[in-house]
Order: sequence, then C-alpha cells, then structure tokens
Amino acid sequence: MALTKFNYNSFDVTPVASKAMGFNSDADGLTTVADGSMVLIKTLTASSSATLSFVDGADDVVLDSTYPIYVFKFINIHPETDGAEFKFNLSVDTGSNYNVTKTTTHIYAFHTEDDEVASLNYDTSRDLAQGTGFQNLTGDTGNNNDQSLSGSLQIFNPSSTTFVKHFLANTNSYYSSDSSYNSYVSGYGNTTSAVDAVRFQMSADAIDAGVIKLYGIKDS
Repeated sequence: MALTKFNYNSFDVTPVASKAMGFNSDADGLTTVADGSMVLIKTLTASSSATLSFVDGADDVVLDSTYPIYVFKFINIHPETDGAEFKFNLSVDTGSNYNVTKTTTHIYAFHTEDDEVASLNYDTSRDLAQGTGFQNLTGDTGNNNDQSLSGSLQIFNPSSTTFVKHFLANTNSYYSSDSSYNSYVSGYGNTTSAVDAVRFQMSADAIDAGVIKLYGIKDS
C-alpha cells in the first residue's frame, strides 16, 4: 500500500485552525472544528508566592456566568515550609475580602512508604461548619526537593445569585512523613452572592513553586 505524503507548504494553517483542526476532503485536507468543552482561562506560576489569586476581570481572568463550571488544576505545588497545608477561600467582592461562610467535609486516605500505616479517615480538624476561614485541601505537605502536591478543585455556578456555591476537590500530596495523602474535600460556600474571586495559599509561609491552571467548562 502506497503511503501518501503531504507537502508541508500545502497546508492552509490559519491562527484559528492551528488551535482546532480537523481533516476533510478538500485539497489541503484541513478544516476548522469546534473547540473542546474545556477552555484554559489562566495559568499562574508560583515563585515564593504568599498567595495565588484568580479575580474576575483582572489579568484576563474570567470567573462569571460565562461558564457553569470552573476547574482549577494544581501541578506540583511545593511549599516553602515543611508540613504546610494548601488552602483556598472565596470572595464575593472581587478579592477585597476572602471570607465566604463555608460548610465542608474532609476525607483522606493515608499510606506510608514503609507500609506500616494505611488508613481511611474523616478529619474533623480540617472541615468547617459555617466557618469563614480558608478551607484546607491537603495534609501536611513536605518541602523536600522531590515533594509536592497535585490535584483539582471544581466550583459549580459561582455566579449564581439564587443558590449556594458547591465545590469538590481531590488532591494527592507527598506527606511530610514520607507518605501518600489523598484528600477528598467538598462543601458549599453559603452565599447567594456571586463568587468572583478565589485565592490559594499555604497554612505557613509561601508557595515556593508550582502551577495553578484555571479552566472553564462549556455548557452542553
């Protein structure tokens, strides 16, 4: 069977097509296709950062009724201080205050490298009952060179002025005592005001390194 070779210069690659391309029966074989449902909005990279904040309308951040679901992806978040915990909070006044009242749950699975301890627990010390403080998303993350945490946070319909603001988070951290710590955190911001900013920080000192990406999920 003969292998058909295409001349690179024969492809009509426009700026739009380079983001979303598909094949068709035209001479150049390419056409634009619909974008995917998950749209990257903003990437923030930590560098000894006290906080990382996503504020609607600031620095090209979109956090409004454009999307019904927003997803934050955490990639190798490395704390400056050993044993620090990764936290977040919500704002309804474009970041002037991060103090939305929340009721939450925190469940974790824990397994040590030496296989001595493996457990599944509900952690009452890391949940909130109508609290306004920052919600913990992880256990104590180590700050050795190879230690970090990764995961995601979903927030549903943050711009609603009718319903409370539900969220779900799942993270895995390299626990400071050389263990895998898998956290499942969920809850709701108990406000009918539109949430328009989200802030992340460590429980102690700075986020030494790592990336947080914000995505919007299109309505079907």
